[in-house]
Amino acid sequence: MNDEIIKTIAEELKISEDQVRVTLSLLEEGATVPFIARYRKDQTKGLDEEQILFIEKKFKYEINLKERKEAVLGLIEQQGKLTDEIRDSILACKKLSEVEDLYKPYKQKKKTRAAVAIKNGLQPLADWMLALPAEGSLAEEAAKYITEEVKTAEEAIQGAKDIIAENVSDNAKLRWSFKDTIMKSGVITTKKKKDAEDEKHVYEMYYERSEKISQIANHRVMAIDRAEKEKVITVSFSYDYEHLEEEAYKAYVHGADTIVAETMREAIVDGCERLLFPSIENEIRSDLSERAHTSSIEVFSMNLEKLLSQPPLKGRIVLGFDPGYANGCKLAVLDETGKMLTVSKIHPFDRRGDLEKANAEVLRLINKYGVQIVAIGNGTASRESEKMMADLIRENNLKVEYAIVSEAGASVWSAQEEARKEFPDLAVELRSAVSIGRRLLDPLPELIKIDPKSIGVGQYQHDLPEKALNERLDEAIMKVVNRVGADLNTASTELLTHISGLNAGIAREIVNYRNENGRFTNREQLLKVKKLGPKAYTQCAGFLRIMNGEEPLDETNIHPESYDAARRLMEACGITAIGTADAQFPEEKVRDLGIDPYTLKDIEDAIRTPLRDYRDQFEGAILRSDVLELSDLKIGDQLSGTVRNVVDFGAFVDIGLHEDGLVHITHMSMKRISHPSEVVSVGDIVTVYVLEVDEAKGRVALSLLPKEKLEERDAALAANRRNRSKRSGHPNDRRKKDEPRKSANMDEAMARLMERFGNKH
Repeated sequence: MNDEIIKTIAEELKISEDQVRVTLSLLEEGATVPFIARYRKDQTKGLDEEQILFIEKKFKYEINLKERKEAVLGLIEQQGKLTDEIRDSILACKKLSEVEDLYKPYKQKKKTRAAVAIKNGLQPLADWMLALPAEGSLAEEAAKYITEEVKTAEEAIQGAKDIIAENVSDNAKLRWSFKDTIMKSGVITTKKKKDAEDEKHVYEMYYERSEKISQIANHRVMAIDRAEKEKVITVSFSYDYEHLEEEAYKAYVHGADTIVAETMREAIVDGCERLLFPSIENEIRSDLSERAHTSSIEVFSMNLEKLLSQPPLKGRIVLGFDPGYANGCKLAVLDETGKMLTVSKIHPFDRRGDLEKANAEVLRLINKYGVQIVAIGNGTASRESEKMMADLIRENNLKVEYAIVSEAGASVWSAQEEARKEFPDLAVELRSAVSIGRRLLDPLPELIKIDPKSIGVGQYQHDLPEKALNERLDEAIMKVVNRVGADLNTASTELLTHISGLNAGIAREIVNYRNENGRFTNREQLLKVKKLGPKAYTQCAGFLRIMNGEEPLDETNIHPESYDAARRLMEACGITAIGTADAQFPEEKVRDLGIDPYTLKDIEDAIRTPLRDYRDQFEGAILRSDVLELSDLKIGDQLSGTVRNVVDFGAFVDIGLHEDGLVHITHMSMKRISHPSEVVSVGDIVTVYVLEVDEAKGRVALSLLPKEKLEERDAALAANRRNRSKRSGHPNDRRKKDEPRKSANMDEAMARLMERFGNKH
């Protein structure tokens, strides 16, 4: 292993080099991230999944960087141009992009003007000019290079200027310096194209907008990228071109008194304007987009992880209710395990609909199957379906509650092969009702069947690099699935696929074995499954539980390799059965058992609460029995809601209306925050206050702070601004003058963003 790389990673994570080294060794041996995080804490000193993933990715990057440096040094050396200065500069690079910048002057070019000039033998003339001669004649020197290809001295001079211009563009130190200057002081400007089509004015805030490059938010970068791609706007940069051109000139001429001063200036200005500036601008746009993509992927991953971590509603009979107009509402009754009991279809809302008949059918299902909760999809006709259920519950005095469930992706799953196999006799739309019901009963096993990009908890996900997005979302799924674990006798193929050490092929073999031989009675039977060898067994066994099997410890997350330790511990402490909630483990009795502290704590927790579900620490869905109307709301009302989506500019909260309300980032905290995820997560139950109600557009603006707290915070901020102005002696009158305009723009922008991102009930 490379000690220098290990040291770098340790410093970044603020952990010891030994922790990095042992983690890399475990990964090299084939251990999975979840296995290392749970069952090798004693070796890694408690590193979690994210730290292990960082070590894995950073090590790969640093190895690639090292190999690229060696390759570039070799390529430059082959040209006979490698100097100690170039070698040191390349070895000092921290990023692959820096290595490529230093390699640019030596890289074989396509057919550029400079490449043609070099081919025509004009490199020596360019070198003569770069040497800044104090005397002589440029024209006479250039005349020496007249050939069949270069017919005049003027053509020779122009060719030499082209070579110098490309030299300016390839100058890595100049590029880095200018890029830094433009990033810090430059402005990005957007303008609407003539005759551009934007019927719904989605991109109106970018029709004429200027903003400092250093301050532009990630979600605005992505909006600009999309608007430009859709040919609605043009994008440009503004900065002090002349100043940078002068800096470039100084860097080459150094104040020397040379006969080629004016020609050098022309070449350098051409190099800046034609090559260097456009190249840097492209790099900055690429960097901004990459930063925005990375941020958006992280937000998406975080949202998905929280969504998958929603606790199940255990032991309930559920009615899945998929609303619709012309095609009717689809119903599916599910038992406590998610098994479908029956399906039905009603037509309460189409032109020939019969609400009374529909109510009678729903009431029949509720009474016959003992339905305790109704899961209503949040798509078309959900508002009417919610009212129908609320009226039915009230009028019949039913002990039934309902919850609004996101149906994003339900139709995608319904058309998949696995859904067809499970329900070959059901129409696609009826399968959707099953999915909606299961999402409330136990979200994790249902949601992992669906492409995460269809679940509706991201922003601009269709604009993100697919490979990076899929990789990060797979990591989020991997973390949650293995933290929760799976019941070996009921888990689906999709769920088993994400268990540590397994893949789709082995998951299918486990299900086949179960179908052919009946339920598993102990974990060791896994070794009889085709394709599942000892190595995979070690990785997966602790994450697969067996209820009411031959070995009580199989119900827990204790790994089989620690069963002897668990039995010694129970014997030493006089514990006769797992599930002893008040079990005590006196230090004097466990001290000499030879169990490391991490494993000891995990065993103790498992003995006390063997069936503990990782998701139980989070809040469940809000259950309702009556409908909330937009007209019921007043400014200042306090409500409870569920966070449905978190994006860069705020969070969308389900408060029981057809449309989710928006809590803007500026209405989340008494102090300034950089991202909404610092305050809320998908699935959180939050208290919100109504700030604004727009009945015409069906929109609600919400706050996590009551009005008096917002006023208190804003007054404090205003006082701080006044105090700073007094101390500096330069009151910022222009900013104060602009504030009303910015506020108005913000209101308009939020309205458009709500329209674009708002999650429909």
